[in-house]
Amino acid sequence: MKNTWIVRSALILMCVTLGAGADLGQAAQPPTSVKKAAPKGKKRAAQTAAAPERAYKQLKYPKLRDIQVPDVQRLTLPNGMQLFVLEDHELPLIYVSALIRTGSIYEPADKIGLAGLTGTVMRTGGTTTRTGDEIDEQLEQIAASVETGIGTSSGRASMSVLKEDIDTGLVALADVLMNPAFRQDKIDLAKISARSAIARRNDNPGGIASREYTKLIYGPDSVHARQTEYATIDNIVRDDLVAFHRRYFHPNSTLLAVWGDFEAKAMIARIEAAFKDWPKAEVGLPPVTQVQYEFRPTVNAICKNDMNQSIIRLGHIGGLLNDPDYHALMVMNEILGGGFTSRLFKNVRSRQGLAYSVGGAYGSDFDHPGMFVLSCQTKLESTVHATEAIIAEVRRMTQEEVTDEELKLAKDAYLNSFVFNFDSKGQIINRLMTYAYYGYPADFLQKTKDNVEKVNQADVLRVAQAHLRPDQMQILVLGRPEACDKSLATLGEVRTIDITIPAPKP
Repeated sequence: MKNTWIVRSALILMCVTLGAGADLGQAAQPPTSVKKAAPKGKKRAAQTAAAPERAYKQLKYPKLRDIQVPDVQRLTLPNGMQLFVLEDHELPLIYVSALIRTGSIYEPADKIGLAGLTGTVMRTGGTTTRTGDEIDEQLEQIAASVETGIGTSSGRASMSVLKEDIDTGLVALADVLMNPAFRQDKIDLAKISARSAIARRNDNPGGIASREYTKLIYGPDSVHARQTEYATIDNIVRDDLVAFHRRYFHPNSTLLAVWGDFEAKAMIARIEAAFKDWPKAEVGLPPVTQVQYEFRPTVNAICKNDMNQSIIRLGHIGGLLNDPDYHALMVMNEILGGGFTSRLFKNVRSRQGLAYSVGGAYGSDFDHPGMFVLSCQTKLESTVHATEAIIAEVRRMTQEEVTDEELKLAKDAYLNSFVFNFDSKGQIINRLMTYAYYGYPADFLQKTKDNVEKVNQADVLRVAQAHLRPDQMQILVLGRPEACDKSLATLGEVRTIDITIPAPKP
């Protein structure tokens, strides 16, 4: 009985397999092929093996449909605050996100870390009427959140709340932005956290490589690369936080986006009422030193004796998002180091076996040039070989046009993922607010898509020749230089980078 069941099961499986194969074969063959007799022997096996490839080659895809972007209402309140409003009635939730014109780029050089501390203690230190712990308790009871922070070139605030608790959430958000108390105990706690981060900053090899490469590109004293130290944290006192907030936090320096389950007119009135006591002020932003970059080849080593592999970074300065070549550079970057089909992945990792991971990006930013950075992790015995192989691929990008297949794959990678820029209403409205903050047109993303579609092989070669400098790249190797396959001096004169953390004062 058992053997009969096994035989019947095998016959059923064989019939299902043959049936599926017949369907696949019919789908892959042209209509006239149905009348032909099936080939025999090796010829038949070869054609069967080729059938899936032919089926793949014959797949046709319709043109991507246009994305319908929801209409975001924009207006300016009497106090100068810019509002972005978008209704979304899918869930009974309301979200607020704000950008404030400030950032660590405005910190004094002897008080690096001031902006970050200000952004943290604005929230944890509470307001003039409530402590931060009291605000926490109230928000926890209604499953809401209010957060603040300050990054390199902007301050941020956010709120999320159930629809029924919107008034409570708005009052808390407005109070934190307008009336922070900067209580000393929370300042002390934030400074302890900052010192802890300094003490641990050399624990992560990838973090070390990224940090030191950023210093190579922008310079260690640049506002885009400098770092906190024990001394700069110690120099910060409460009056510094108060003054920093007083100088930069004003309604006419704030862009605020709100989206969720509400009626737009009523929500605008609520926001205006919540911030009505926040007066407009004259804001004079101090000048920021512009990035001055000199193209030059350098070789830099960081010795970390507990590593059995090398982390490599190499490249040079990148560009701005509003560069006319930006869209072509995106396609070029995808071909060079953007993914599994990139030249770096296929040639350096797969064919030559020189890397565990390899890739890169031609970075562009809103208000300052980004970084062109290629990265690689490899065994110590392949360090120089891998570096030379990466440089060779960059050079090849500037010498010959890419293939039709490479161009198509790179453009498809961007265009087919374009829809994910519109995953949520929050993503859409925050992007529009960010464009407004940095002075970019609201349709910047759509124009980028249109321009990517137009990129051809000549464009890719042109921007590669204009923007890539394979003979003037800065190389950084983290690991054990003495254990590498060849001396790093093979690549050029080597400079050793000291990552020792300056000791705190007693």
